Amino acid sequence: MTTGVSAFYDGISIFYGFDRVMDPALYKPLPDDWIIGVADIVESTKAIAEQRYKAVNMAGAAVIAAVTNALDGREFPFVFGGDGASFAVSPDDLDRARGALAATATWVKHDLDLVMRVALVPIEDIRAQGLDVRVARFGPSKNVSYAMFSGGGLGWAEAAMKRGEFAVTPAPVGTYPDLSGLSCRFEEIPSAHGLILSVLVTAAAGADPSAFRRVIEDIIALVERSPNAGRPVPAGGPAMTWPPAGLGYEIRAGRGAKSLSRFRIWVTTRTLFVFVLMRFGISVGGFVPKTYVQQLVENSDFRKYDDSLRMILDCTPDLERALEQHLVTAAAEGTVRYGLHRQDAAMMTCFTPSAIRSDHVHFIDGARGGYASAATALKAMSV
Repeated sequence: MTTGVSAFYDGISIFYGFDRVMDPALYKPLPDDWIIGVADIVESTKAIAEQRYKAVNMAGAAVIAAVTNALDGREFPFVFGGDGASFAVSPDDLDRARGALAATATWVKHDLDLVMRVALVPIEDIRAQGLDVRVARFGPSKNVSYAMFSGGGLGWAEAAMKRGEFAVTPAPVGTYPDLSGLSCRFEEIPSAHGLILSVLVTAAAGADPSAFRRVIEDIIALVERSPNAGRPVPAGGPAMTWPPAGLGYEIRAGRGAKSLSRFRIWVTTRTLFVFVLMRFGISVGGFVPKTYVQQLVENSDFRKYDDSLRMILDCTPDLERALEQHLVTAAAEGTVRYGLHRQDAAMMTCFTPSAIRSDHVHFIDGARGGYASAATALKAMSV
């Protein structure tokens, strides 16, 4: 039976309180005819070494923006992974998702000079491996929800993509995805507590699921109880200057087939206008800067679960040591594998289809390698 995105995803109740993320009762299995989309940047480690991680983040967020716009803004389950993204769609939306992925891969190559792998994996192929994809909806605020994933299927789909299976062929050169709403106008966010810590924790092979759940819940509790950690986005929002540091990326994201020089003038003018509104708190056309910033802070996507716990924390060195000691012990017991990456700042990539609605999303990552570097550290544990 074909099940649309709205019929399935809208029917999942949103939970509030990230400490509940490991509760299996919150997760619903995807319908049997759905498809998993996966994308990642090839040689992201090399791009990080070249100090191009902002471009890598932009590419990962572009997948979500392109598919969202292709689906006319309807909600669907997705997760941002720093150097890539994963999502799920119904058969009704497969052709649109395929076109968005193909066009995004071409745009990433042409405009960002990066190589993006993209694939579409039927859920039935995942379940044939004895794995599953189950989805929950976490609300960091009353404005927006983010999908959480369990079941082990996303990891298998990503590994299959890296083997060259289920590949989506990039679109012809000159094809552009609709990346309306994708921007990165804010400055890097320096740590207030001492360091920005990228955390990635996954189950070790053969680990007892109940033991893994306890470790994840203990880590979340340790963070949430501590006065020495918090979301990386300050209450007043990130700093904004003009011209914004991400101006070039926004120009490339929005120009499509338009003249680059003419579009540059238009975007530069628009960003100046927005900067003036934000700087002086000027409301116009239903846009209220103070309200937008408050929603931005509340909506920020700095922690998630996609078979792995992912967090970007602003924390003290003492809390980092406590977290690492907890993880070292759990790894020695054969329960987890983990990667940590330390840096001095976080960064934000925004997807704001409408600035007068409250459901704009803001992806948070570390500014010096973030999730991708934590993943490299995790892989090193297996060597």
